[in-house]
Amino acid sequence: MPSVPRPSGRPTGPANGGPADGTSPDAGRGGIGGSGRSGISAGSGSTAGSGRSAGEGADGAKGPGAAPRDRRRGVLARRIGWLLAGAVALALAALLSLALGSRALAPWAVWDALLHGGHSNAAEVVRGMRLPRTLVGTMVGAALGLAGAVMQGLTRNPIAEPGILGVSQGAAVGVVCAIAFAGVHTLAGYVWFGFVGASAAAVAVYAVAVRGRGGATPVKLALSGAAVNALLVAVVSGILTTRAAALDEFRFWQVGSLADRDATIAGQVWPFLLAGALLVFSVARGLDALALGEEVARGLGQRVGAVRIVGGLGATVLTGAGVAAAGPLAFVGLAVPHLARALVGGSHRWLLPMAALLGPVVLLVSDVLGRLVMRPGEVPAGVMTALVGVPFLVTLVRRRALAA
Repeated sequence: MPSVPRPSGRPTGPANGGPADGTSPDAGRGGIGGSGRSGISAGSGSTAGSGRSAGEGADGAKGPGAAPRDRRRGVLARRIGWLLAGAVALALAALLSLALGSRALAPWAVWDALLHGGHSNAAEVVRGMRLPRTLVGTMVGAALGLAGAVMQGLTRNPIAEPGILGVSQGAAVGVVCAIAFAGVHTLAGYVWFGFVGASAAAVAVYAVAVRGRGGATPVKLALSGAAVNALLVAVVSGILTTRAAALDEFRFWQVGSLADRDATIAGQVWPFLLAGALLVFSVARGLDALALGEEVARGLGQRVGAVRIVGGLGATVLTGAGVAAAGPLAFVGLAVPHLARALVGGSHRWLLPMAALLGPVVLLVSDVLGRLVMRPGEVPAGVMTALVGVPFLVTLVRRRALAA
């Protein structure tokens, strides 16, 4: 019979302390040691790998937060780019305003007149007539653009503009009273009466809206503004029907124009425009919070009442000074905020500077076109702003939804 082979070595069962799976102790120790070493190696490898991954994420290359950071950087770069483009557009619009008119001047002639002055015809035209007109147009356009953006932010109404609170019509009442009763017949004299009338109208609108439950809500402000505006229109019409001589003089101011605006008017209105701009820029974050709703704004720590008062006061000062200086220029305060919002978004920290740049561009380009279409005469800027602004806003409405 065949012989049975004898087992080599001792048994490796559990009774002898060996592993239950029949492997040798050396294999068990080797497995433990190997698995330990491989575990340590794997752990250190994974730790190093996770460290490299975290480092790469911190550098913005492959981490999970890289995409949002890249998007934020892209948005920031785009906004800065549009602001720079707006500044360049404003410089070009100012150059066109200085160079073009009933008599066109070369750019180097304009530059020479600005730097060296003199008594040449070009220097007299540029420094005596077109430079003050351009300064007034720049200030008034910025004022109306800022005021329109703030009005839309405060009321959360995309069709709000400086006239919604009756401010423009209040300035008209002040000018009519100056002509008919005070014997004022100069543009420099109109400024003070127009500013007082605009301020009185804004105070009246707020006084009506603040009464009752809820205080001065956006809807109540809009309704109060519409009511006060209708009342002021009736007052202006009543005065003009009884003062025929005042009508001839008032209608040139009523249409809105930059013609014959001199350095005196620029010197009168710039302190008010600066004060109004500081007020509205101070509530930019509050306007962003208010766009989310009153309750959310309060939850974010914003004082909604203070934001409305400061923002409304700033918009009133800007509108009053701008309308008093150049008349009620249509469409600037309505169209410019939407154009600015389409370029830099709805954040008021970016929207307000963009509106301050685009407002003068729209107004100065409209004024230049008004000088060119009927030379040697001119079409008032208030007419041209509507003709220039309407196509832009219609295109914007057709291409995208307007956000308040």
